Amino acid sequence: MSRPRDTRQKDLLRPALDQIIDLKHPLVVLAGKIDWGFLEQRLGGVYKGGPGQPPLPVRLMAGLLILKHMHNLSDEVLTARWAENPYFQFFCGEEVFRHDLPFDRSSMSRWRQRLGEERLAALIQESLRVAQATGALSTKDLARVAVDTTVQPKAIAHPTDARLTHKAIEKLVAFAKDNGITLRQSYLRVAKKAAIMVGRYTHAHQHKRANRQLKFLRTRLGRLIRDINRKIAAKGDAEAPELLAHYGPLRDLAIKISMQTQRQRGQKVYSLHAPEVECIGKGKARAPYEFGCKVSVAVPITKPKGGLFVLHAQAIHGNPFDGHTLAKAVADIKANTGRDPDRVHVDRGYRGHDHPNKFKVWITGQVRRTTAAIKREMKRRAAIEPIIGHLKAEHRMGRNYLKGRSGDRINAVLAAAGFNFHLLVRWLKYLWRALFLALQVQSKMALISSN
Repeated sequence: MSRPRDTRQKDLLRPALDQIIDLKHPLVVLAGKIDWGFLEQRLGGVYKGGPGQPPLPVRLMAGLLILKHMHNLSDEVLTARWAENPYFQFFCGEEVFRHDLPFDRSSMSRWRQRLGEERLAALIQESLRVAQATGALSTKDLARVAVDTTVQPKAIAHPTDARLTHKAIEKLVAFAKDNGITLRQSYLRVAKKAAIMVGRYTHAHQHKRANRQLKFLRTRLGRLIRDINRKIAAKGDAEAPELLAHYGPLRDLAIKISMQTQRQRGQKVYSLHAPEVECIGKGKARAPYEFGCKVSVAVPITKPKGGLFVLHAQAIHGNPFDGHTLAKAVADIKANTGRDPDRVHVDRGYRGHDHPNKFKVWITGQVRRTTAAIKREMKRRAAIEPIIGHLKAEHRMGRNYLKGRSGDRINAVLAAAGFNFHLLVRWLKYLWRALFLALQVQSKMALISSN
């Protein structure tokens, strides 16, 4: 395996970072608590020996991923802030302050794709280990957990038939232009006008006129598909296979969009750039349908000193029934914490679950086999709801910008890791404040006794 590139030598002309920063800063203390060797062992396995430039240090990329989701930053904002924040640089393993970036912004995208969900789960495991080592989370807090599911929305516009059809026409015309295919007519001008009129007629409740314009759009989309098919077939055996390889996926999506109806069964296309998006009905008055994928989340049912850490977060595709995700969620909790939970509290959506030991699962409103302690725990099950809200609002689970199904799974894991490390920073800040107050009280008592 090739050795990671590490040019961070102590510069005699510049002071070391540990001489110009506050070593009691929570981010500095957290950097000292994390076992970077464990993360390098788990995340560094993607390297392959051979010629070429050595890869970036594992601590640098792991630290960047943690900071990104801890502070809810985009890749561009993170790289800009890293260049001006000495605490960010110290957390990522730098020895002296750097005015230039040792990496490119696109390096983060390649690292995420290269690592995947399974390796990035080590960040959650390490956050839970640090929480136990610092006293923020105890072993007894892992015995009883609450599990729930939510929707991780994808970064797409609200899908309508007119918008999707118009977008498919634009994509097909752009493909033809890029590949030198001359179309009989592009329909861009009339398609844009028809898409606008569909929205206006629908707003005015003139549905017959709206459907007429939508039919006009679908007719033009079909003409474009057939026109491009003919032009590619006329290219000959030399160019046609290569063009078909690029045109095939786009053509299939365009055909699905032109044929799908509102009440059809099965998977539909809700976005051209993210065809994996699923429509999930949550029954909310504010948002009856959400477009993304389902995510399973687990937190302790007790009240740990450092807060409710996320013990498990996993994106699940296919929009399964909540109960059919429970066995996998409990297995992931055991993998992250090293302990099989004794009690699992869920809501009524998990009735008919697939957990092999049904006596460990307690459903909200259950009457049989309940005791006073279990009833108190069942009231605590709703504490998972604000944690899901924090994951969405502050740690980038509310709108996923990563590409593909792998991006959905990666974003869910990184959001949970960022939330846990955020709690750790707050806990370490509280510990330093408590220690300072204790020293103040001790000095005052010594002064009083001396007088």
